[in-house]
Amino acid sequence: MNEDKTLTCRDCGAEFVFTAAEQDFYAEKGFTNEPGRCPACRAARKQNNGGGFRRGGDRPQREMHTAVCAACGVETQVPFRPTGDRPVFCRDCFSKNR
Repeated sequence: MNEDKTLTCRDCGAEFVFTAAEQDFYAEKGFTNEPGRCPACRAARKQNNGGGFRRGGDRPQREMHTAVCAACGVETQVPFRPTGDRPVFCRDCFSKNR
């Protein structure tokens, strides 16, 4: 059985409680590390899109290249530079062949 723990936020230095229920939740999800930030700093970091995985907003635009679909012959855009040694498919044909 877990007990509440008092932790210190690595961003603002404030102490916060890591409750037994939160510890159970972390264990259930397979998380092995305790939170390093207080709830306020976690929320601020999430709001500013600065934590963990990127969520589109500040992601650089992917360079697209023009190619001709090997199946239907339509001109399409792909996120890689076609080298000619393998067939390239448009989105529809690629989905059909999966």
